[in-house]
Amino acid sequence: MDNPATVNAHIDRSLTPALASYNKRMRTKVALIAHDRKKPEMIALCRDYKDMLAQEELVATKSTGRLIQELTGLSVTMVNSGEKGGDLQIGSMIASDDVKAVVFLRDPLTAHPHEPDINAVLKICDVNDVPLATNTSTARLVLGHLKDLQNTPEPSST
Repeated sequence: MDNPATVNAHIDRSLTPALASYNKRMRTKVALIAHDRKKPEMIALCRDYKDMLAQEELVATKSTGRLIQELTGLSVTMVNSGEKGGDLQIGSMIASDDVKAVVFLRDPLTAHPHEPDINAVLKICDVNDVPLATNTSTARLVLGHLKDLQNTPEPSST
């Protein structure tokens, strides 16, 4: 049997270029979705992480995106509102490997006629291993990690 240190070194050497190319591939967007009663929390998050979010490609459902633009000045690409298919549009971006993280501040205490669409977004995040925050505490963890990644130099491909 090979020495474990040798095996680990081999794995590290062979994975480093693959991880570097994975990080550079298509996952460029941060998706922001908030149900009506959660929009004030989303705006607070966007204000708190404005400098970091300004360096990201943001996509949001229509009314959430409009509020983010108006109240924070951040640039946001908007899709339809959730009930008009916006959740599914973002889900499609996730499935296409375009989204690196999702902040979906949903209101679990209110019935939503497009609940199947909401569940589809949650499922596709799990299937594609995309970080998903559904409350402000988790959103702060995800956004904080993205901020740390922005400040981390990319590994050299030697």
